[in-house]
Amino acid sequence: MKYEKPNLAIDIVHLGLIDFKEAWDIQETYFNQVVEQKLANRTNEEQQPTKNYILVCEHPLVYTLGKSGKEEHLLLTAEQLETAGAKYYKINRGGDITHHGPGQLVLYPIFDLENFFTDIHLYLRYLEEAVINTLQNLDIQAGRYEGFTGVWIDADKASARKICAMGIKCSRWVTMHGLALNVNNNLDFFNHIVPCGIKEKDVTSIQKEMQGFPTDFQKVTHLLIAELIKQFGGFKGVER
Repeated sequence: MKYEKPNLAIDIVHLGLIDFKEAWDIQETYFNQVVEQKLANRTNEEQQPTKNYILVCEHPLVYTLGKSGKEEHLLLTAEQLETAGAKYYKINRGGDITHHGPGQLVLYPIFDLENFFTDIHLYLRYLEEAVINTLQNLDIQAGRYEGFTGVWIDADKASARKICAMGIKCSRWVTMHGLALNVNNNLDFFNHIVPCGIKEKDVTSIQKEMQGFPTDFQKVTHLLIAELIKQFGGFKGVER
């Protein structure tokens, strides 16, 4: 179903530093609301537009494993996780294992793709493009690594290193989960996993690529939100 009048507005919801499970529950709430409206539109004579959201946050130390991931890619025991002060969740997104921590910018777009286009691969490319353009605004040249989702530095070289991980869920053309851009987070915590299931490739951050120069987290946040809005139609809703 394509809407006669698609809603291109995007509500930006700032959650701050928030426990991963709490943010996951909030995602589920928004996701279910959008899906319920879509189902109601099938029987209602008058169509109601579905909403689109971007949840913006950081997480305390946590490791998450996607549906296609392998548990052995977490290199810590339960006791070691507790000692590190990190949590671990198996979740309902695609992809393998990743790490979240303070200083990493996490964005969860909850979009009804029928407001934009119905193509999951194109959706992922749009997310990547928004990150690539954001980094270019910071004079960091980034790109795609063929065969892998996400954004990389020196993707065509032996020194390829990942700066942004992505993993999504999509049902009834409604998305959740999203992307994690390393801004100035502690990269040592990636040593305890096989990041995204990819061996022998480094992980990097904006701060590391800028040779440790102080990184303005809020500036990166605003740049990335602006680029995402630009990719998906240029209409901005409420920011809160």
